[in-house]
Amino acid sequence: MPSMLDAVVVGAGPNGLTAAVELARRGFSVAIFEARGTIGGGARTEELTLPGFRHDPCSAAHPLGINSPAFRALPLERYGLEWLHAELPMAHPFTDGSAAVLSRTVAETAASFGPRDAGAYRRLVEPFLSRWDTLARDFMSLPLTALPRDPVTLARFGLVGLPPSTWLMRRFRDERAKTLFAGLVAHVMAPLDGFATGAIGLVFALAAHARGWPVARGGSQSVSDALAAYLKDLGGTVHTDYEVKRLDDLPPARAYVFDTSPTALARIAGLGRYYDGYRYGPGVFKIDYALDGPVPWTAKEPRVAGTVQIGANSAEIGTALRAASREGRAPDAPFLITVQPSVADPTRAPAGKQVFWAYGHVPNGWQGDLTDAIERQLERFAPGFRDRVLARATAGPPELAARNPNYVGGDIASGAASGLQLLLRPKPSLFPYHTPHPAVFICSSATPPGPGVHGMSGHNAAKAVWRRLRQR
Repeated sequence: MPSMLDAVVVGAGPNGLTAAVELARRGFSVAIFEARGTIGGGARTEELTLPGFRHDPCSAAHPLGINSPAFRALPLERYGLEWLHAELPMAHPFTDGSAAVLSRTVAETAASFGPRDAGAYRRLVEPFLSRWDTLARDFMSLPLTALPRDPVTLARFGLVGLPPSTWLMRRFRDERAKTLFAGLVAHVMAPLDGFATGAIGLVFALAAHARGWPVARGGSQSVSDALAAYLKDLGGTVHTDYEVKRLDDLPPARAYVFDTSPTALARIAGLGRYYDGYRYGPGVFKIDYALDGPVPWTAKEPRVAGTVQIGANSAEIGTALRAASREGRAPDAPFLITVQPSVADPTRAPAGKQVFWAYGHVPNGWQGDLTDAIERQLERFAPGFRDRVLARATAGPPELAARNPNYVGGDIASGAASGLQLLLRPKPSLFPYHTPHPAVFICSSATPPGPGVHGMSGHNAAKAVWRRLRQR
């Protein structure tokens, strides 16, 4: 290791790894320091239940990963990353045994909503889908780390997406389209009537139509491992089992880049109360299952979908989100996001078995047990589900925060995705990756474009770092 590094990265999650790769690609000397014994952050894979069942403790499906401008510019497939697709990216079953779907095609998705809303959905998404790659790059670079390539389309997208999703859903007449779209918004745990929530739902829908909602072969750990292997080939180093409590614990460097929560960054870098106004959002209660066969969905569509949303209607979803984020209580009928990786990747479990993943929203720091409520919800749409359970591993907010300190109070989004903080995080600033310390930067999901395994927060932060290094 040189006596003076160009950059030290704290935290080996997808954003920290991406920031390190981007800097190393430009000739800077880089080292990563990770507190845990393995890398990955929110993109890990572990045997949480029984031998041979490989679970993703946090993120499992990757619509933003496969669509990420940062990942698409890197040769990650040479380092073992392979995206696997289920027949359907996502399905949303209803209590009558039918389902709406988010398909790779706009036509199939629109048809699942019924004739009264098919046209409205096509008119909503098709103008943006034809310009998706440019739109994704512009949207995920906000605030402007680069000039928009298509400012007209970005402005049109803003006009549609910046109002609350409840406004956008008025375009639909029937509950099927409204419910599926409400579920898309809920992936960032934001109340449906919040600022810019329409954009959240649109981004997830467009991502599915453009490239799908895949899983990584072998588990989400493959994303992190590919980034780390590429970094090592570029000359970077990764140090695990290295907890950083203050800047003096790190080797001398021209820049320090933190893939941590703002709270941890302020403590380590001595920034005092600089981030005291940063808000953390609802937590989640997550269950990883080892199953003795497929989930017994009543509707046929979820049986071939990688991701399945669970909520009877848009009102039920809205009630669950309000309970967790505004009322400080666990919902009686939680909205669930579930992923069944084995549908696309049978190597994740022994032959004939499956891994399955489900979580519901709860208040930040909640210490109760949501297992029964989650399984009641699953039984509504998959009767006999409990009979398939071989083992389960539960994790509420305290357990999630213990596994990953970035998940303060169990908030896997690393900060409330509501109000202006959805877009301007961790502070209202055009330079969100900078801190008051001229050599310290932040690159975690607490910065734009926010949560998800896409590496764009790390990519954007790396731009800020190399500009500062070149100025010096």
